[in-house]
Amino acid sequence: MQLQLFFPFPSPSPPPLPQTPTLIITSTLFSSFFFFFLVVLVLFSSHQRRQPKGKILPPGSMGWPYIGETLKFYTQNPDSFFANRRRRYGDTFKTHILGCPCVMISSPEAARIVLVTKAHLFKPTYPPSKEKMIGPQALFFHQGAYHSRLKKLYAFDVAMISAFGHKRDSEMKGIKQLYQCLEKGYNSMPLDLPGTPFHKAMKARKQLNETLRRLIQERRGNEKAGGGGLLGNLLGAKNHKVDQLSDSQIADNVIGVIFAAHDTTASVLTWVLKYLHDNRDLLEAVTREQDGIQRKIIEENRRLTWDDTRHMPLTTRVIQETLRRASILSFTFREAVEDVEFEGYYIPKGWKVLPLFRTIHHCADFFPQPEKFDPSRFEVPLRPNTFIPFGNGVHSCPGSELAKLEMLVLLHHLTTSYSPSNFDCRWQVVGDEDGIQYGPFPVPKRGLPVKVTPLQK
Repeated sequence: MQLQLFFPFPSPSPPPLPQTPTLIITSTLFSSFFFFFLVVLVLFSSHQRRQPKGKILPPGSMGWPYIGETLKFYTQNPDSFFANRRRRYGDTFKTHILGCPCVMISSPEAARIVLVTKAHLFKPTYPPSKEKMIGPQALFFHQGAYHSRLKKLYAFDVAMISAFGHKRDSEMKGIKQLYQCLEKGYNSMPLDLPGTPFHKAMKARKQLNETLRRLIQERRGNEKAGGGGLLGNLLGAKNHKVDQLSDSQIADNVIGVIFAAHDTTASVLTWVLKYLHDNRDLLEAVTREQDGIQRKIIEENRRLTWDDTRHMPLTTRVIQETLRRASILSFTFREAVEDVEFEGYYIPKGWKVLPLFRTIHHCADFFPQPEKFDPSRFEVPLRPNTFIPFGNGVHSCPGSELAKLEMLVLLHHLTTSYSPSNFDCRWQVVGDEDGIQYGPFPVPKRGLPVKVTPLQK
């Protein structure tokens, strides 16, 4: 709509009332907003009309047009959001978040159907806003040969290089800052307007993509520089059936790995420290287990090995219970590839389907006293499909084993280097503020600042 400014000129006859710039601008903005609202209302109504005769959608609320229940979902404790709707509607209910109609499921059996037994009916996906931020060529948006090929690459080579490779700080300059800006808009409303978190995130995403593409071109032109790290591994990923990965595929997967691995693992490690700090007897027991391994390492004059991490049963159970209790990933996204009949309900093609890991992990039917931190739960076999912190099926997290290895290694060094026998102020949480913050993953408030003092050897 063109904006014109009208000013009155002197006239012998009484002039008409002037149209001021403010009035015209206000009118233009109102007209634009009204038009936008009508478009959104039509799109929202079209979603509502997609229910064929005789078909029953899951119960639930779709909230406001376009906004849906996004604000409620991201401004309150997810446990409250899930629990309130589960009490009202049952284990399967519909909602609308981030511009997408969704069906949320909270039973282990239903989660297995979506992720494993009927996985061909539910493709991996994210809301369009999140997919734009990460990149459409990232591993977790794909199926078939491309997904299988990349997952094998991640599962072995990338894990080994990440665990034992070397760091290239010069190549990381600026990437961290851009990624942090991108992350701030991850859970924002997808409104690409100047000043909004989403707009800022997409601007950072564009700059991040340009930085990575420039780096990719430099590494392609220098074979020696292209051989190390995740980027070098992706640059060399080819076989006799498939050409090498394109610049776009590599850039999207690098950003995807940063997102999937960095904040999730860091959040879990933060909760591990929080739970051990709050359970001092457990911290002492973990320290005794790690001290035993450390004595053996010293006697044999060697470093920590992979085999050592296989002999940390208590520490492993602490990590498992942290993954259950904290449930960093509350859910995952899938999308119905066709109209689906699911547990007596109709799910239209294109709707998102969200298995609720957090709800399953916090259900008293599967984990008595679910709010209690109790690693002994994992001393006995669990009911199938009730513990799925990394997802399930062919699209489960390809870096799950690396993540657990990182946690075991950190806890070994932390307890053997910073926890004295009397546990007196050598490893101490600073401040007494309790609570949770989300950004986008749940972590203790203020990020759990900890003061550590090395042991005197």
